[in-house]
Amino acid sequence: MSKKQPSILLLLSALLITACSNKNLVVLIPDPDGTVGSITISNQAGSVEIYRPNQVAIIKDRDTAPSSPVNMKKKEIDSLFSEALASQPPPPVHFLLYFERDSTQLKFESSGTLSEILETIRLRDPVDISVVGHTDTLGEKNYNLDLSKRRALAVRDLLIQRGVKKEFVETVFYGEENLLIKTEDNIGNVKNRRAEVVVR
Repeated sequence: MSKKQPSILLLLSALLITACSNKNLVVLIPDPDGTVGSITISNQAGSVEIYRPNQVAIIKDRDTAPSSPVNMKKKEIDSLFSEALASQPPPPVHFLLYFERDSTQLKFESSGTLSEILETIRLRDPVDISVVGHTDTLGEKNYNLDLSKRRALAVRDLLIQRGVKKEFVETVFYGEENLLIKTEDNIGNVKNRRAEVVVR
C-alpha cells in the first residue's frame, strides 16, 4: 500500500481491521482543518486510489483487487473506529518567529510567539520539536544557508534556556530555499527571515 499526500489523520485511521470479519477497511478522513489527501491501496491483484473524504475501500484478501471506493457516513466511521480515532496524537502545532535583518536576533513582536511556544510545549509535554531556519534572498546563498542554521540554533538555545530538554529539539535549515513569500534574488522580506517551530 502506498500513500500520496496523506492527511494527518490518515496513518492511524486508514489501516483498520474490523473484528467481525476478515476484511480490511481503508477509510480516508479529513485533517482537522478540513483538507484531504489521498491514498493508493494496492495488492497483487490491483490497486485503487481514494481521494474523497469519508470514502472506504475493502480488501478481501491479497488475491482480490481492492473494491472501488464508496462513501461511508461519518456516524458509521465514528462508531467503527472510535477507539483508533481517540488514540491518535493531536496534530502538530506550527509557529513562526521572525528575525531582524541579517541577524539571529528575534524581532520584538516574536517574543509573544516564543511564550506561546513554551506554553504549548508545557501543556503537550512533547518529545519531538523541530526548529527550521530560513532567510530571505538578500546576500549570497552559502552565507544565507549558514545564517539560517544560526537562526535555528538560536531558537533551539532559547527553548533549552527556558527548560526544554535538548534531546527533544531537532534543528534543520534551508537558507533562502523554501521561501514563505516568493521573491526574486537579492530581495529582503521580513516574512522570509524566519524560523518555524513545530511541536508534535
